[in-house]
Amino acid sequence: MPGEILDNQGRGSAGWHWPAVHPEARKFAAVAGLACVATAIMGWGLLAWPLGLLVFCICAFFRDPLRVTPRGDRLIVAPADGLITLIQKVAPPREMSMDDGSGTPGLSDAPVTRVSIFMSVFDVHINRAPIAGTVARVVYIPGKFMNADLDKASDENERQHILIDRGNGLMIGITQIAGLVARRIVPFVKPGDIIGAGQRVGLIRFGSRVDVYLPEGTEPLVLLGQKTIAGETVLAEIGQAPLIEGVCQ
Repeated sequence: MPGEILDNQGRGSAGWHWPAVHPEARKFAAVAGLACVATAIMGWGLLAWPLGLLVFCICAFFRDPLRVTPRGDRLIVAPADGLITLIQKVAPPREMSMDDGSGTPGLSDAPVTRVSIFMSVFDVHINRAPIAGTVARVVYIPGKFMNADLDKASDENERQHILIDRGNGLMIGITQIAGLVARRIVPFVKPGDIIGAGQRVGLIRFGSRVDVYLPEGTEPLVLLGQKTIAGETVLAEIGQAPLIEGVCQ
């Protein structure tokens, strides 16, 4: 199924599959697995069972399911699984708008709409590109590990900015933000890489948030409180700014 084209007319094939486990899980699962085996050999069953459950939980956390990404030059897809907790007008981070000396322009410092997606430990933590383009910047910033659901986490927590240049002067930035338990942001891309919409760009260990900075004149097609699926949920359409209301029920 990877790479297969599917459409809304029934072309292609689909079925349920066990999700793959990202290689980043191997070292954590190996340590827990060895501890589980060792405690079982020593007859410490009360400890071996929880360690066995821990191995399962690690594999579940690092699961990497296939996603079907809608195609369209104007579509912006969600970069993360999770809950939309904030939609605000803010100025982009300084690291995305300042002159970094590379000769590649960054975002304007004018306020744009930021959509924040909170990932709990139960969500898939593989992050994906919201648009196709060239990776213009990857900037890592050390910081605190406060609750990623807080607004100030965007400025104070450990975070990593990824700026994607779609061409024609349009750029979109995403920020991976570490949370209370997260201790490392793992990038899969570097400046100069050409990526497709929905392509994996990184992950955050263990519970976190991703901010998306939409282009000027673009508003989200999603609402506060909605759940998103990375690489599948259409977050916005470039140049469209509709008012959408919903009812929590």
